[in-house]
Amino acid sequence: MQDRPHPPPDVSRLLIAGRRNGSVSTAGRSRPSRYRRPSYQSSYSQPSQGDSSTRHMFNPHDYDSVNEYNPRDYGRVLGEGLYEQPHQSVGFWHPKMGKVRQHVLKLWVRTIVILMAFVFAALSLYWGVFYNVENNLRALEVHVVDMDSQVPPYNNVTALVGPAFTSLTRQIHSASLHQSLGYRIIPPGEYNYSPANVRRGVYNWDAWAAIVINPNATTMLLNAVRSGDASYDPTGAVQYIVQTARQETTTYNYILPQLQILTSQFTTQFGSNWTKMLLTNNSFSPVVLAQAPAAVNPAVVPLMIDLRPFAPLTATPTVSIGLIYLIIVAFFSFSFFLPIHNKYVQPKGHPPLHFWQLIIWRWLATVTLYLFISLTYSLVSLAFGVPFWQPPGSATEVAVSATAYGRGSFIVYWLINFFGMIALGVACENAAMVLGTPWTALWLIFWVITNVSTSFYSIELAPSFYGWGRAWPLHNVVQASRHIIFDLKSEIGLNFGVLFAWCVINTALFPLCCYFMRWRTEHEERVKLKERDRYVVCTPEGEREFLKKEGDKQPKVRRGFMRGI
Repeated sequence: MQDRPHPPPDVSRLLIAGRRNGSVSTAGRSRPSRYRRPSYQSSYSQPSQGDSSTRHMFNPHDYDSVNEYNPRDYGRVLGEGLYEQPHQSVGFWHPKMGKVRQHVLKLWVRTIVILMAFVFAALSLYWGVFYNVENNLRALEVHVVDMDSQVPPYNNVTALVGPAFTSLTRQIHSASLHQSLGYRIIPPGEYNYSPANVRRGVYNWDAWAAIVINPNATTMLLNAVRSGDASYDPTGAVQYIVQTARQETTTYNYILPQLQILTSQFTTQFGSNWTKMLLTNNSFSPVVLAQAPAAVNPAVVPLMIDLRPFAPLTATPTVSIGLIYLIIVAFFSFSFFLPIHNKYVQPKGHPPLHFWQLIIWRWLATVTLYLFISLTYSLVSLAFGVPFWQPPGSATEVAVSATAYGRGSFIVYWLINFFGMIALGVACENAAMVLGTPWTALWLIFWVITNVSTSFYSIELAPSFYGWGRAWPLHNVVQASRHIIFDLKSEIGLNFGVLFAWCVINTALFPLCCYFMRWRTEHEERVKLKERDRYVVCTPEGEREFLKKEGDKQPKVRRGFMRGI
């Protein structure tokens, strides 16, 4: 029968003889008192006035020192940190809080000044897009094409409608200074005397809108009042050609209101002159005129033709606010996934991964993430009824909900969102690694504002300063999305090219930013370690601490990703 091991003796109240100067003798050695911290002392180690037998005793926690315990060999002193007196809180106006109050106040004021300056500068970029919009309306060019009585067999009649319209547009253009559309009278020969070619020009973005006075405008009107044609349609003389889907905000806010003003003024001027002519000309019989009331008043009403209406309305997020979420998701993916990626370089039961391989892994993982996030974003538009299956429409006819590539439109839409996320997201990754917290929040504000300002509104109406916006990622994503969803003019090659250039540049900067983040993290950690009273060293068994002697330098650390951690 084996003997049970005896429990260790209780030495909690053991007193060990020592010298008065704070050192003890053991085997011819003396241990200085610097290994006995004041925090270890207890009531048993304090000299007593009434009991001289305990005056030269020291705490039992120093028992290891007489048994040749070396703190530099074992990393830490027994009980250290457990018996230190905790900090006592004090009031805000305590005398010892003076320096920290001054330091905090300085940092607080400095941060406020930085935030104020940044907010003013960043928001000015957004407000600036709308600066002098009224004076820049002439950048929205409107072609006025007068074909009235210029094409056989209608060229034997003196034109009335066409000259009235061209005269009015000249008058508005000269009288309103800059606050009118850019009316430009185009000789009909440039469009080969074809209204269909004018429509094609608007579709190809030769102009934001066009006013076409048909070749038979005056002929039809005169025939109606002479023959009493009750079926006369006053909207058949003049056409307004627009395409709202090119930029619905610009069309609704600026182009259509200006065209309505033009219509009102034309109706007033031409209507009064036309009525006066009918009443003073004896060749027009009142009885016949009564049979064609529409030819008498209003006589001419311009017809609005929207080649590409902005429909359905559920497409609004796909070319506006919805794209902001692509930036936000791409930005926050950095903070979500960086701790996961760093598990490769934290030696917990495994050696750390090579730095260059970690860079490759992070880039591939990030791009793969964008592939699936962009697919999810695209599926949301499909789920809410954006018709990605409609066939393309004609450039000269009204096409509602037409798409550029028919059933293949969704795949192209997904690809443009994917490349857009890479262009926007990897830039956010690089900025987050270089700037660090909390400055990355300012980067997000800057990135969103600059992209939104140059994407959701017409750059033509903005000051010339914003010309750089055409090279920004979101502008090209928006333009490509409009082309795909509404079958607008194709610049898909240019859009993909700009986004691909952003992808290449951001990918080239990605490794450099990773190295910079590693250097900055190590530098911050070394500064913290210099202020501590011990070393923290990563070993195969985990982190260990070693006391720092006065004059010791921080030990060198091995190479490796985030090697200071």
